[in-house]
Amino acid sequence: MLVITADIAATDEESTMAQPTPVPPPTQADTPHTPLAAARHRLVEVPGGRIHLVEQGTGPLVLLLHGFPESWHSWSRQLPVLAAAGFRAVAVDLRGYGRSSKPSDVASYRMLCHVADNAGVVRALGEETATVVGHDWGSTIAAATALLRPDVFTAVGLLSVPYAPPGGPRPTDAFAAIGGDEEFYVSYFQEPGRAEAEIEPDVRGWLAGFYASLSADTMADAGGDSPFFVPAGRRMSDRFVRDALPAWLTEAELDSYAGEFERTGLTGALNRYRNADRDWEDLAAWNGAPLTQRSLFVGAERDASTTWMSQAIDAFPSTLPGLTASHILKGCGHWIQRERADEVNRILLDWLTPPSARP
Repeated sequence: MLVITADIAATDEESTMAQPTPVPPPTQADTPHTPLAAARHRLVEVPGGRIHLVEQGTGPLVLLLHGFPESWHSWSRQLPVLAAAGFRAVAVDLRGYGRSSKPSDVASYRMLCHVADNAGVVRALGEETATVVGHDWGSTIAAATALLRPDVFTAVGLLSVPYAPPGGPRPTDAFAAIGGDEEFYVSYFQEPGRAEAEIEPDVRGWLAGFYASLSADTMADAGGDSPFFVPAGRRMSDRFVRDALPAWLTEAELDSYAGEFERTGLTGALNRYRNADRDWEDLAAWNGAPLTQRSLFVGAERDASTTWMSQAIDAFPSTLPGLTASHILKGCGHWIQRERADEVNRILLDWLTPPSARP
């Protein structure tokens, strides 16, 4: 299998650190049952700039990748549990988020750059191999990372978004055909500045509505207008659930998420969506390729990312031949590792721990 090894040129002015650099933790809310006092915040140099990460524990490396619109903190309830079980758990801020590099060029957020970042993090931490686990966009990035760098990533865990091999029609053409008279949210995100103009005047309010609209305990009843489709002349947030906070999210955590995005803006995060066609072209050599490493999938009954891609799940016998565990969590929404932290932790530990090492 062809492996991408070329370095991505640095494009961020703050990417000149020679060694992994400890930094004080940001003001990030935590809940009493997630003891992160032992976690260490670091900035590490990668070929394309820098990555901020939070690590806890020693042992085999498990790299955790978040989705949109989140941060390393989406794994705060997994880090101490994995560490206590004998793993070196590392949650990153993807490029464009938090303290990680935020290149100005949209193309710098293509999938190849994320793959290079992840391999660079493993090298910067002095490791040779790792397990990679992702949620939402992090799941798609984790899958591509394992596909392109099987020499580094020996196992892959996917939460929410199932693996679908590269290929098929041009993504923006497919997105344009989905909504009919309304615009699919990924199409809505394509034009630089358009979604930012909606979100950034009230980041906290937009995030609260988005989180609530995709959480099982606060989402609207089935059959109503979908928040994933935008009517002509309207905003995406017009269909969000209002005045509700999911049980997994505290006011302090929401303040922290909002504060980070108010500081950084949303452009870096949204630029991941703006590379759909570029990824389609870049990954053409892997069209139809299966992920052969040992793998895990965890979906959710009330998560559109899981239900819309049911055919991808049905194809797992051929696309994920190394699949050793697959779960659909009943009554769970999109934010899987937050809504069902204890259940996800049990699933991860069962998958990560070989039978021979269990008591």
